[in-house]
Amino acid sequence: MKKNIYTKGELNCAETIIAEYNKNNNTKIPVSLGSGLGSGLTCGSICGAINAAAIIIGFEKGRNSKEEVNNARILVNELLKDCKTQYGSEICIDLKNKKISCEEIVDFAYNRMVDILKK
Repeated sequence: MKKNIYTKGELNCAETIIAEYNKNNNTKIPVSLGSGLGSGLTCGSICGAINAAAIIIGFEKGRNSKEEVNNARILVNELLKDCKTQYGSEICIDLKNKKISCEEIVDFAYNRMVDILKK
């Protein structure tokens, strides 16, 4: 279980998830995909860490044509349900209002994503 992979003032929460995944899995997902996702899509909406984890799930388990089954959809739904169960919401502003730190939600999103990808 990874702990404290986010460092405030460096990469945002979403970029951190992607960079850490790349480091641990020898992938080259562009970190820039997370640049607009931080702070809940910059406006307190869906958490950037959760969004980035969904992107990685799509990268690993998604489809490339309409003929393929969309396995990523089921796995992303699981991630969101787990976040709602753990924190009551996947919305950044709600998490902040509940005093959930970026460090905590980044660790949660990363670790749940890794567990989900093992399926």
